[in-house]
Amino acid sequence: MPAPRISVIVCSIDAMKFARVSECYERLLADRPHEIIGIHDATSLAEGYNRGIAHASGDILVFSHDDILILDPDFPVKISERLKVYDVLGFAGTDKLTNATWFCAGQPHTYGAVSHGKPGKSHLTLDVFGVSDWPTKGGIQAIDGFCMVATRETAQAIGFDAATFDGFHLYDLDFSFSAYLAGRKLGVCCDIPIIHESSGNFADQHRHYAERFIDKYNDYLENTNAGATNGESAWRTIRLLDHHALLRSWQPDLLKRATIAMRRDSRSTAPE
Repeated sequence: MPAPRISVIVCSIDAMKFARVSECYERLLADRPHEIIGIHDATSLAEGYNRGIAHASGDILVFSHDDILILDPDFPVKISERLKVYDVLGFAGTDKLTNATWFCAGQPHTYGAVSHGKPGKSHLTLDVFGVSDWPTKGGIQAIDGFCMVATRETAQAIGFDAATFDGFHLYDLDFSFSAYLAGRKLGVCCDIPIIHESSGNFADQHRHYAERFIDKYNDYLENTNAGATNGESAWRTIRLLDHHALLRSWQPDLLKRATIAMRRDSRSTAPE
């Protein structure tokens, strides 16, 4: 059976970032049938991704930010095999969405690991949200949108709500939670090293779309405070010098030990 075709969809207004992330995917997918679709005039991420879905010819669709770097050469093999079981994959997420922020439920409901690096900084961080299952955690309700992978059928069936989320926030929670509510299977990949150059923006624009998200899903959420953006002890951060140290640290034993310690500390500091 031929390898599935992979369509990577990137919304970007930065030519340098788009070139860099495209080079990353070209390297990863060199031996696979693939295409990279750049959307450079999106009015929102939801609108841009919907346009990308309409143009995509792949069996697998990757919705990617333009500021990530994937360090695992087995990325295409892993996502292809896992999408035989799951409908949507991410790299960080929760099995209990309580609010318009995926990590708001705190421990032990968050999963995944992500490295963050910012321009001008001389170090990387490895943020461990939870690695109790390896290599993939199932039973997920919502995922972070810096990189999302879906089967073509799921992407077309669920789509992005460009009317409600007509900006650049909450499109990811809406897509993934909507997929979950529709009975699709979501998973978080814990074993694929990935660097993201942004740690999120929770300013007024996020709150605006958080209110829209809560209005849409009010019946399914426990916490309807749109200003709530973080859970207690939601993750543990390890500071690293470079990507070599990052790859040495991205091991199941280390990540599981960090998860156990984090969740123990979370229980000990939880209110009576």
